[in-house]
Amino acid sequence: MPQNNRNLVLAMALSILVIIGWNYFFAAPQYQKEHSAQLAQQQGQPVQQAPGSPNSLPPRSPNAPPQGGPANETPQAIMTRDAALAATTRVPLDSTALFGSINLTGARIDDVSLKAYRETPNPKSPNIVLLSPSSAPTPYYAEIGYVSATAGLPLPGATTVWKSDGGKLTSETPVTLTADNGHGLIFHRRIAVDDHYMFTVTDTIENKTGAAVTLYPYSLVTRHGKPKTSGYSVLHEGMVGVVGDSGVQEPTYDSILKEANATQTLSGTGGWLGFTDKYWGAVVVPDQHVNYQGAFRAWDDNGHKDYQADYRADPITIAAGASSNVTSRVFAGAKETRLLDAYQKDLGIERFELMIDWGWFYFITKPMFWLLDSIYKVVGNFGIAILIVTVLIKAVFFPLANRSYLSMAKMKAVQPQMTAIRERYADDKIKQQQELMDLYKREKINPVSGCLPMIIQIPVFFSLYKVLFITIEMRQAPFFGWIKDLSQPDPTNIFTLFGLLHYDPTVLPLVGHFLNIGIWPLIMGISMFVQMKMNPEPPDPVQKQMFTWMPVIFTFMLGSFPSGLVIYWTWNNSLSVLQQSLIMARAGVKIELWDNLANIFRKKATT
Repeated sequence: MPQNNRNLVLAMALSILVIIGWNYFFAAPQYQKEHSAQLAQQQGQPVQQAPGSPNSLPPRSPNAPPQGGPANETPQAIMTRDAALAATTRVPLDSTALFGSINLTGARIDDVSLKAYRETPNPKSPNIVLLSPSSAPTPYYAEIGYVSATAGLPLPGATTVWKSDGGKLTSETPVTLTADNGHGLIFHRRIAVDDHYMFTVTDTIENKTGAAVTLYPYSLVTRHGKPKTSGYSVLHEGMVGVVGDSGVQEPTYDSILKEANATQTLSGTGGWLGFTDKYWGAVVVPDQHVNYQGAFRAWDDNGHKDYQADYRADPITIAAGASSNVTSRVFAGAKETRLLDAYQKDLGIERFELMIDWGWFYFITKPMFWLLDSIYKVVGNFGIAILIVTVLIKAVFFPLANRSYLSMAKMKAVQPQMTAIRERYADDKIKQQQELMDLYKREKINPVSGCLPMIIQIPVFFSLYKVLFITIEMRQAPFFGWIKDLSQPDPTNIFTLFGLLHYDPTVLPLVGHFLNIGIWPLIMGISMFVQMKMNPEPPDPVQKQMFTWMPVIFTFMLGSFPSGLVIYWTWNNSLSVLQQSLIMARAGVKIELWDNLANIFRKKATT
């Protein structure tokens, strides 16, 4: 491999190494720590967290009308989730995809669990709990309400107890709640849920006050305390939304605190806003034809931070003796790609697909997912689908790879002449470069032609990497043998002799996160080692050491990565070795693999 190409490969490898290293050394240990704490909370163990919810929110501007937000509440003691649910009267929720309840106090959607998803691949493990009431260990809920343009007009709030029609909320049967403010305003709330994760809330407001009333509709999603995140830089977890023409907004739990008053405001027509986790989301969706002001905000709450995404729609005026309807939606569930696309198309929700963090290469990443998912629907195994997609990508880039390898083959053929020129004109760099360029012209060699195909493939590589990392379709998807979940690291470990020793080396201080090397990472390291040995060893000793140790470094780095990514990388390396061998054999260029391997044993024998 010529020097300039080798330097490019080294730069690319180091760039990838930096990205992987950040996730490995900083994100992965933090994820393991937080994941353990999260499981403890989901299992109902008490956590130390300041009680209560925000009493009031700062206005958007000194002259702005009152905005939506949680009403004044007496701070509540944190209790177990089951106790919190039992403390209030509720309407049962049992839809096709969800189960839980609606809180009649405040008419909050604050008890939602997912039927189709569990914490582990074990079918007896607990279901994923998404939303929880304000007095539970991890409060997370949606609320819909109104603020009056007239001071002193009482309206239903967080402490209002609504009356139910006595039904159960299912995908076929909506429920109706009623609240009377005692001053001539009667609120009828019809809550419906589809077969998936979308709630539709339709309020009918009767005005019997004898005068016109102006109200500002609002909706919000609130999280008490900073939630646990995966901690990977490749994935956004936090606040998210599209407000009008603003494009997707992705404040993190830390970045929102740096905004003025810890609040980011936007306005527009159409869109949505809320929170996104790696696989789950909870967002509020206003009427797509109504102008509104959206906000992401945070505030101090008895020693910890609370976070909220909310919107306040333009006012509605209800004449005396008349009634008015207001419709909004709440999404609470799994971020399934095809489902979000369907909501975007069927309900006209602006850019709803961007609840999934497709990244900078969206135009490549999204089609990559569709290809992977379509193949999965045929073969029935995401691991097999990954192998097939890798082959297809190799086939698409074969002409470029062929050109690259042929160019490198020609460069290797004239390597003796290039060496002679460098030695002959070692003290005259200008003459040396001139003679090299003349040599390239005579042999019809473009020295950079081998670099371009590699550069073009970088966005494709990162797009596939992103798809395998962020999509819920990969979650708990089995492969073969010991791989039961392609979204999790290989469960085997060489440091436990693959299960013969009953201890967990990853919990050891300082070095534990280095000791998560399973079978697939080992195979990947071997495939990368073989790929490195396909070319002559570099003359520069520093580069030689770097290329020698790179497979070892990557083996340790990828040990804690999802097994689906490691399988992809292994298969990609293997195909690259096969492809390069065929092209070099066809070009009549010597394959250095066996000589390089033999040199390793010769060196050991001489030492």
